[in-house]
Amino acid sequence: QVQLVESGGGLVQAGGSLRLSCAASGKFFRVGTMGWYRQAPGKQRELVAHLTRSGSTNYADSVKGRFTISRDNARDTVYLQMNSLKPEDTAVYYCNADLMDYELRDRGYWGQGTQVTVSS
Repeated sequence: QVQLVESGGGLVQAGGSLRLSCAASGKFFRVGTMGWYRQAPGKQRELVAHLTRSGSTNYADSVKGRFTISRDNARDTVYLQMNSLKPEDTAVYYCNADLMDYELRDRGYWGQGTQVTVSS
């Protein structure tokens, strides 16, 4: 069974840092684009950042210069380093990944979500 397992959320003061991790596990041929989304209470889920297998990145304007996405293809893991955190970064953060099966079909998967809370 394919799944994405996240870790690293928590409570931090404004200006602090957190690092999120997300590892893909199970049977699949290859991991494609991996990324992070977030959803604050009463708001829609939004893209934070994503990173293709070849290294192309895309960031939400609100996190540019503060967050860095990276990945370890050997470990099928994506990371999100979050610095200079603000209270408005408070949300549940979800990992997303496109996984290719052995029949070369792509399918998107979501992690279970991890809470990030930034206190002022």
